[in-house]
Amino acid sequence: VLIALGQAALAVGGIYLVGRLLLRPLFRLVAGTGSPELFMAAALFVVIATGAAAAAASLSMALGAFVAGLLLAETEYRRAIETTLEPFKGLLLGVFFFSVGMGVDPALVWRHPVLVLAGAAALVVLKALIVVCLARLWRQPAPVAIEAALLLAPGGEFAFIGVAAATAIDLVPPTTAAILLTMVSVSMASLPALAGIGRRLGERLRRRPDGTPAPPPEPPPGDDQARALVIGYGRVGRLIGEMLGRHGIAWLAIDSAPAVAGRAREGGAPVYYGDVANPLFLDRCGIAHASAVVVTVDAPAAADAIVAAVRQRRPDVTIVARARDADHARHLYAIGVTDTVPETVEASLQLAEAALVDLGIPMGLVIASIHERRDEYRAELRAAADAAPTAAAPVERRSPARRRTPR
Repeated sequence: VLIALGQAALAVGGIYLVGRLLLRPLFRLVAGTGSPELFMAAALFVVIATGAAAAAASLSMALGAFVAGLLLAETEYRRAIETTLEPFKGLLLGVFFFSVGMGVDPALVWRHPVLVLAGAAALVVLKALIVVCLARLWRQPAPVAIEAALLLAPGGEFAFIGVAAATAIDLVPPTTAAILLTMVSVSMASLPALAGIGRRLGERLRRRPDGTPAPPPEPPPGDDQARALVIGYGRVGRLIGEMLGRHGIAWLAIDSAPAVAGRAREGGAPVYYGDVANPLFLDRCGIAHASAVVVTVDAPAAADAIVAAVRQRRPDVTIVARARDADHARHLYAIGVTDTVPETVEASLQLAEAALVDLGIPMGLVIASIHERRDEYRAELRAAADAAPTAAAPVERRSPARRRTPR
């Protein structure tokens, strides 16, 4: 047993170390090609390769694939990988449960009702007690511990893998394996009822002394609960993320350049690589509950595609976009942005502000006049966009000799 545990530890540790060293460079190279097919092939290759490595070490291929998933989830390519593999998800889950479900014999419930139901109940009770004790050990409130325990109490899909592996090596007789799988299936079928019971018990335990229900604690925003999405993490995107953080607003940034996303992740910023014009990728990044989207990309065609994709998913969300000039700003207003900042106009206003201050005009008057002129200009752009929304066209007709504004 000790030798087997040592082999397992070495295999998992080897997969972990190799993954930490090679995954980021591999996906950075693949993402740099811009080929979605190659990106998909790389993701599938990593999962299959780690599963095969685990099998070579006499471990389960599912365990190797599980470790690969954990490693990929720590990279900036996580959401792009989820989006790429989403079409396979439902199909593979269906194949898995269909194949393992063939080993479940519903007639066993009829022939051995007491044994199956008692075994399923014992499994639920034992797992619930373990989760409650662990949650309380980590100082979780009693309502949270009880809800988590009842949600995690039923058996899981790994039980099918474990029982099937034990049966294959004659560790468990086929009859016993069939009863165990049936117990697990019955416990999984009870999950909706257990979830409802846990929710009601949690609400009852959270009641105040006067009997009124207390609101559940608001969880801290995670990656999938970002309140603001920053599209493009160049110079402008970095500054916006910094200002959002200073004001306590949770944010998540996305960039289509693998090198930019990689450097930002190494610095601890919540930045992911991916194609924002893909609606599935937007869903993975939390567009459904985002309160604002800030588009900082400097290419007008790319900005137009991003705005259209965001508006398709969230017609009500606030979109603030960077514009190249006044013509591009009018076009962005026409296609649905809430607000836009033309670079040329903003640079002119800043120059005017500096000149007026240097000429001796009081700072307060200068700031007030600059804000007033900015609002007037914004109103003029919106009026022009409303008057001729179809006349605006993507502004990508620039002379090659003209220098582009760096991100």
